[in-house]
Amino acid sequence: MKPEEFKAILPIIPHQPGVYRYYGANHELLYVGKAKDLHKRISSYFTRQVTAYKTRRLVSLIQHIEWTVVNSEQDAFLLENNLIKEFQPRFNINLKDDKTYPYIVIKNEPFPRVFLTRRRIDDGSEYLGPFTSVGKVRELLNFIRSVVQLRTCSLHLTRQNIERKKFRVCLEYHLGNCKGPCEGLQTEEDYMQGIEQVRNILRGNLAPVIAEFKAQMQAHAARLEFEQAEIWKRKIEDLQAYQARSAIVNPRVGDVDVFSVVQDQQYLYVNYLRVLKGLVMDSKSLMVEAKVEEEAADVLLQIIVHLRETFRSQAPEIIVPFHIAFPDPQVKVTVPRSGDKKKLLELSLKNAHFYREEQEQKRRLLLDRKDDGHEMEVLRQLQEDLQLPELPRHIECFDNSNFQGSYPVAACVVFRDGKPSKQDYRHFHVKTVQGIDDFASMREIVYRRYKRLIDEARPLPQLVIIDGGKGQLNAALESIEALGLRGKLTVVGLAKQEEEIFFPGDKESLKLPYHSESLRLIRHIRDEVHRFGIQFHRQIRSKGTFKNELEAIPGIGRRTADQLLMKFRSVKRIRELSEDELRREVGPSRARLIWNWFHSEASATPLPGE
Repeated sequence: MKPEEFKAILPIIPHQPGVYRYYGANHELLYVGKAKDLHKRISSYFTRQVTAYKTRRLVSLIQHIEWTVVNSEQDAFLLENNLIKEFQPRFNINLKDDKTYPYIVIKNEPFPRVFLTRRRIDDGSEYLGPFTSVGKVRELLNFIRSVVQLRTCSLHLTRQNIERKKFRVCLEYHLGNCKGPCEGLQTEEDYMQGIEQVRNILRGNLAPVIAEFKAQMQAHAARLEFEQAEIWKRKIEDLQAYQARSAIVNPRVGDVDVFSVVQDQQYLYVNYLRVLKGLVMDSKSLMVEAKVEEEAADVLLQIIVHLRETFRSQAPEIIVPFHIAFPDPQVKVTVPRSGDKKKLLELSLKNAHFYREEQEQKRRLLLDRKDDGHEMEVLRQLQEDLQLPELPRHIECFDNSNFQGSYPVAACVVFRDGKPSKQDYRHFHVKTVQGIDDFASMREIVYRRYKRLIDEARPLPQLVIIDGGKGQLNAALESIEALGLRGKLTVVGLAKQEEEIFFPGDKESLKLPYHSESLRLIRHIRDEVHRFGIQFHRQIRSKGTFKNELEAIPGIGRRTADQLLMKFRSVKRIRELSEDELRREVGPSRARLIWNWFHSEASATPLPGE
């Protein structure tokens, strides 16, 4: 959408809550968003400076805007949520989960079986869950069967079949794991009491189960049936141990859902704890890619609704790290400051951090295992991201550095087909620059490097990366233009702190997604040139060939240079001293030599080759 087209519709966008929709070519739905004020939110995409790469990409594709006004922010969220689920726009976060979660089913049949399933069938059976882990469900079922005697067979135990004595007890009866309902040795009423105990265990409500078991133990003990009493005692101990293994906060906490989030530039890592009767019964972590610049609270709200629907949570309270506008007024939203609920939130946050580290480790391992085909794919992605005219199979990166008060040095690393070409790495002693001048040093080494490639008729790189901001990029471009290479290779600057990429003449920088393969490669190249340059520094210092710049001044020795550095800490500060200040430290003759060295016109650095 052109700026003049947006200005034409801006006056008619209402200052009301609602949902907006961005459409691209062929009326493709690109993005759905909600807003408390549609006018302010929509205009923010077009009138403010957008830093995120994907947001800039979204704005560049927008050709048409539609909006729907609603009565409240909660209504806006519900409509937004429904539209995202139905249309899955590519710039919205993807919450679609193809995984089928396991349930524990209590079958709708005489003497109900209890088992694991992934399929929900509308046959009147009771499904408890879903759970996040099949292993955990199997462990839970094994525990239930150790304390509650249930049948595991698939016999059709109707009253008529039992009365006709169609079945015989199996080994499970003789092992004490089943009470033999197939032969009428257990009534259906007694069996259903066991099923109710199963429900209580799965819901975290262990108190009535333990009370029932204690009553059984005491009844057997009163009849001097101590062996039977010992069996019930062991079951009580198993239940208490299970309760201890579950993270108990406080039974008074009740049923709550706990959510925490950890965010970086590309992903959000969310952890969900399901707490029943004060016990942490289940945990789920997931990673969501942030497609455009969205508030963490808005993204977390979508994830909370998605997870509560997925796991069929009916918890009346949600614990979160910051306030969210939850659409259901019947659900209490708590941001705890202290106490048991705060401990739950901290536990969830710890799980989110561990999950983030796990995912990052997986990505690193995956990257290490990639083959040459992947590296070429990364280069193609880099070509697309930087809009390069050619595939950057040959990349060079420059960095210059200096030791305090010492002559500067520089390094150049070369990557071919996405891999380091270490035989092509080069070190540079900066020759024409007096003092510490990063711009002049960069200008010199870039000139020397490509003058030599031209003289030797060797191929030029498709991409040159200058490790530094706009100043160093402009200095490098002076040498590129002096050699007549403008337009024959692409030169970009890489800001040291923000990892922003600068193109010559552009006011705005380009920020690639933090975990994108393109930025990973650029970061690898940048780290390699740093390592190579630092290694060169260490070699020079170990050989004693690094002199303090002050020692290069004729008539100034090491003792005088050390005396000044001990007092003023750097050559830069010494350069800024007046002649009178120098005279007080080293006397009139040496002060005159030093002051003349730093302030003579001869210290200006010409462009190499001029």
